[in-house]
Amino acid sequence: MTRTLLSALFIAALSTTLPLVPGVSARCQAQDNAQSNTTQSDTAQSETKKSETQDGAKEKDSTTETASPASKRLTVEVTGGEKNVSVENASVYLKFSEGRILRKDRKYELNVKTNRDGTAHIPDPPLGRVLIQIVADGWKTYGKYYELTDPGAVIKIHLDRPPKWY
Repeated sequence: MTRTLLSALFIAALSTTLPLVPGVSARCQAQDNAQSNTTQSDTAQSETKKSETQDGAKEKDSTTETASPASKRLTVEVTGGEKNVSVENASVYLKFSEGRILRKDRKYELNVKTNRDGTAHIPDPPLGRVLIQIVADGWKTYGKYYELTDPGAVIKIHLDRPPKWY
């Protein structure tokens, strides 16, 4: 019982002395301002989400229309044969290493598949020397080193049929 009484007195004493400390009140006011700013921005976001036309379709916001220009993607177009047919469902491997000073280089590998048009998109590719390998059923495996300078480049690769086994 005496502990709770003492703790209550201690808290009361602290609450009366804290406003006298010059830095504490400024910090409390800054925290209150930050909290009020976040609540105001949350209400503004909820109001923009609620803005709808009479048809019920949402209006587009100017911030959602623009895509981030920093994110580029490498496009690999895979064709094959004498008729340059697009090769679908081919595995495209992008291998690269990140050079480090004190340890061995760290090696990374990305694996994507081509779509029906024979194109594969690799988001945010690394710049520098990369190995691109293509593996597809019924086609000869392809692999070659490329020097990437533009992350939005288009690489066209032509596959051949494997030789006949007798």
